[in-house]
Parts: sequence; structure tokens; C-alpha cells
Amino acid sequence: MTDRLAHKQIAAMFTLMVLGREVPNQELEEVVGFTLTGPERTGLKELGYIESERTGPRRSYVHQLSDDGWAWCEKELSAGGPPPQRGQSPLALALYVLLGGLDEYLRREDKRLFEVFGPPVETPAEVAAEPEPEEDLETRIRVAYRELVREPRGWVALVDLRPKLGAPANEVDAVLKELSRTGKAHLVPEDNRKVLTPADREAAIRIGGEDNHLLSIEAL
Repeated sequence: MTDRLAHKQIAAMFTLMVLGREVPNQELEEVVGFTLTGPERTGLKELGYIESERTGPRRSYVHQLSDDGWAWCEKELSAGGPPPQRGQSPLALALYVLLGGLDEYLRREDKRLFEVFGPPVETPAEVAAEPEPEEDLETRIRVAYRELVREPRGWVALVDLRPKLGAPANEVDAVLKELSRTGKAHLVPEDNRKVLTPADREAAIRIGGEDNHLLSIEAL
């Protein structure tokens, strides 16, 4: 038999078990209609069944099952029912019938309760399948510039650069303007406007009331 808890404490323990994560009092009230405070909360914390602290700007309680709390829940599955109480709810009795069935399943499948209700754990294959973090846009601009430029600090047309970046024009413009502002790059207009194509004009970046078509980066 497990340590017998008050009905509200049992309800809180099973709710935290099913949710399997940190649960703020506000969510607990939304789910089961009560918050875990006062003697019920301090009692569970003193027994070591929950981790419960005030967090956030409102300093409200957030609760989560401890390892001992998970162990209590596993033992309670086969406890056979809540503490005797006048006017016992048939629903509470039926709950323990259900819990007993869950206990039989866990034993048969050699599983732990945490495996059923705890947060998902990534397998090595899932971790390996995660894509590597994408390079930031400034790095991608530098890489594309390096691929296109023919000499150190040479000029590259924005119409050739943009397709290599795969990023929205406004995001590219923001990075280019910052590079220009800090002196890490230079943007200039094409002197011979007659050679500009519609694509050149569309790819241009406007700074100081002037369209700029060419880019040079100081250091690679």
C-alpha cells in the first residue's frame, strides 16, 4: 500500500501524472477545477512527491511530479481504491478499476508509468535526423559573394547575388544596409545605366534616395 493521501492530493497527483510536465495552478484549475495550495501542496512537497515553486511575474505556483511522485503513482495503481469516505463517489471507485487495468498492462508489457505519460524522449535516430542549424543571412551573403567575385573586394551584381540566398528581398536588404552602415560592405549604383536590365533594376537596393546595383565586401 502507498501512503494514503487526501482526495484532493490524489486528484492532483494523477493530474500531474497524466500531463507529465510542469503545470501552473491556473492550468490545474482549468483541467480539474481546483488549485494546489495550502496544506495539500505543502504536504505533497514535504513527502517529496512534487516539485512546487512560485514562478513568473505573478509568482504563481507551478507543480511537477518528482521521481518519488512517479513511484507513488505506480504503487497507487494497484492500491485498490481511495481512502474510505462517507458518500464515496462511484466515479472515484471506477477510476481505480481503470488504474488497476493500467497497472496490469504496464506489468504485462514491462513498461514504466513515466514511459506512458512522461514527455517524449528523442531516440538517437531522431537526434541524428535533425537538420543542422541554418547559417545566418550575413554568412550566406558572404559565401555567395565569395563564389561570384573574381578578385579581392571586387564588385558583384545584386541581380546575381540574390538568387543564391533563398531569402526574402526585405531581409536581404536589411542585412546589406547594416553591412553598408558599418563599413563592412559597399553598395554603389551602376555607372552605365544603359546596360541595366529590368532584373538589375528589380534587384537594386535603395539607399539615400539612390538605387544601388553592385556590392563589394571588405573582408572575407
